[in-house]
Amino acid sequence: MQLNLKRMIVALAAVAVLGTGSVFASPPAPSADSSTYLSTRASTLLAEVQEEAVGLTRHAETLWTFAGKPMYSWESHAFYLDKVKGHINAVGERTAELQRISNAVLPWQQKAITEVTGYAAQVAASTQAAIVHLRENQNRLFVSVYRDHLTTIADRSEDMKQAVDTFLDYEKTHEKLQQLQNKLELSGD
Repeated sequence: MQLNLKRMIVALAAVAVLGTGSVFASPPAPSADSSTYLSTRASTLLAEVQEEAVGLTRHAETLWTFAGKPMYSWESHAFYLDKVKGHINAVGERTAELQRISNAVLPWQQKAITEVTGYAAQVAASTQAAIVHLRENQNRLFVSVYRDHLTTIADRSEDMKQAVDTFLDYEKTHEKLQQLQNKLELSGD
């Protein structure tokens, strides 16, 4: 009985060591099926970013117009900053997933992920800085530091929206090209 117990412990230890060995190995290359799935997932996430970017840009531009108009209260600023924050947080969730799968997607998607993530980071940083400023300086809505944050939020939001639009247009154009090539190849037989 003692001997069998020792053998079982040694066997379990060997399995545990062999089983954890893969943790130190390089990650397996994605299969064609998983790459196709992940590329499709990336396109879906980029389309969701595009939807968020529409609302983000609209609220960012509204907020930017407030920077030069004293008729709007700090509460109005806070309302639109909160809207911007909601959109950029949603974009952040999607870009985080995009970054996790970026090594297994198409090259144009990798470039899109890099660009969109960069713009989103700038919007997020300026949004956070504007929120902090507003909390601490509700009566100082026209100082250049705060207005600069609002400008950055509006400009980078628009840049992000345009970048996503361009990359998704590229995808549609590429798909159309593939369809035409397939059609020409099929009709030639």
